[in-house]
Amino acid sequence: MVNNIIKSDAVLFIEIGVLLLFLGLIAFLAIKIKLSIVPIFLLTGLFIGNGWFLDIKSSDEFLKISAEIGAVLLLLLLGLEYTSRELFTSVKERKFLGIIDLIINFIPGVIMAFILDWGWLGAITLGGISYVSSSGIASEFIRDGRLAKRETTKKAVSILVIEDLFLALYLPILSAFLLSLSIYKGFITTSIAFIIVGLALLIGARELKIKNSKTLFGDNVTLILIIFGAAVLASGLANYFGFSGAIAAFLLGLLISGDLAIIASARLAPLRDLFAALFFLFFGINTDISKIPSVLIYALLFALLSFISKAITAKEASKDVKEKSSFLILATLLNSRGEFSLLIASIAIIAPFGEELQALTISYVIATTFISSIMLKFIK
Repeated sequence: MVNNIIKSDAVLFIEIGVLLLFLGLIAFLAIKIKLSIVPIFLLTGLFIGNGWFLDIKSSDEFLKISAEIGAVLLLLLLGLEYTSRELFTSVKERKFLGIIDLIINFIPGVIMAFILDWGWLGAITLGGISYVSSSGIASEFIRDGRLAKRETTKKAVSILVIEDLFLALYLPILSAFLLSLSIYKGFITTSIAFIIVGLALLIGARELKIKNSKTLFGDNVTLILIIFGAAVLASGLANYFGFSGAIAAFLLGLLISGDLAIIASARLAPLRDLFAALFFLFFGINTDISKIPSVLIYALLFALLSFISKAITAKEASKDVKEKSSFLILATLLNSRGEFSLLIASIAIIAPFGEELQALTISYVIATTFISSIMLKFIK
């Protein structure tokens, strides 16, 4: 009995070790050829899930929990990057552009939902997937030395900020619809979501600061345990009461400001990158690869429509920018879909079209990200 347990643990550790080493290798290669690692991890997950070159069984539960932690960390650090005041300023300064971005980029999802006969629930889900760009992938591109100092990147960041804020309101509403709540219960759920988000933003706008403490600011272990623990706890409590756990982590990040937010973000970033990689991998593993051929044409059409809609946003946003290539840079930065589109699809797995949605979304994310990666190679 004891020997069997030891052997089982050994197999688990071997599988995890092989997976991490393999992810590290392909991440190194992706960086070398200047491609986003997100589609690479998704493709790896697809191949592993289909048993093409690795057959994993013992580490399923580990990957599931790791993927959930990855979603929490992605949104926690997203919240740490902004302050409520910055969000309010971005919305105030770019509210007209934000409305255009929302309407224009929701449309491709609605069109695809009705082409696929997924009804109004599919329209709400795919609309969110087509609307929200990937802040993570855009940040990867912006860190490129050729783009870091461009005036256009400021425009991209302001648009991404508004999209991220919309996500905080959108996910609880989507969850209510997916759970097939009655109109009355759905109204209560969404009202609570708006109240929670509003209170978090108002409290965060006051920029409550924690005094400099050597114990907290100077010790990695203390800081990581407290903030990461608080995020996991907030996520768990939110899920228990029917609110989005990932968005609870985002709101917690917004509440933390000043030096504490900067230091926490820097120290938690490696942890986020590790678990985010497992999040992308797990999504790929849990996608039925046999369903991809049937949705591939739709995914490519979806990617084309989405690029056109983001190009319209970019055209509107770059009117006052002097750079000649501003429109193309902005459209390319906004075109990539990634962690948030996948997060929406993972939440919507309970929908009647859940499996097809996962196959469509992973193909869509891979297509948009590859297109953006390749286009940026030729922008001067």
